[in-house]
Amino acid sequence: MTRKILMLVGDFVEDYEVMVPFQALLAVGYTVHAVCPDKQAGEQIATAIHDFEGDQTYTEKRGHNFTLNASFDAIDPADYDGLCIPGGRAPEYIRLNPRVLDIVRHFDGAKKPIAAVCHGLQVLAAADVLRGKHCTAYPACGPDVSAAGGHYESIAVDAAMTDGHLVSAPAWPAHPQWIAQFLALLGTTVHHA
Repeated sequence: MTRKILMLVGDFVEDYEVMVPFQALLAVGYTVHAVCPDKQAGEQIATAIHDFEGDQTYTEKRGHNFTLNASFDAIDPADYDGLCIPGGRAPEYIRLNPRVLDIVRHFDGAKKPIAAVCHGLQVLAAADVLRGKHCTAYPACGPDVSAAGGHYESIAVDAAMTDGHLVSAPAWPAHPQWIAQFLALLGTTVHHA
């Protein structure tokens, strides 16, 4: 039986943070459904490339178009084994959708693995599932984590951390650790011949 991952996205999600985990999870055999509120399978979202170029914050450029492969209104979170929430600008407005928050609460309540990166923690904060959890995010989201009762940890941009069923990372440079820790929570091991 194929295991399934739900990915919550929206326009101007960070390009690497949607593309890389989507493709990596497919490559190890997961079915991954990327959904966006108010959009259907086959529609596209715009992505943004966030880069670290020595300024006080990241810079933003237009990224690729990303095609959704499932319809938001048709999904049932009970059908999925894990949840992935990329960052970028999408989390700041998809967190306003009550069903997005209900989906997040389903995964948290069922203790299913949740992977959130960068600004993705804004969705978890809005869903009120961070109380008492140790996690990280893009530094500008640290106050959101703390206000939601979480314990924000400032770690290297290329590192990730796991607390219970939640794996978090500050930004896309952490993909190797973030994806590996998410796979571990899902019970997946990769063997080399």
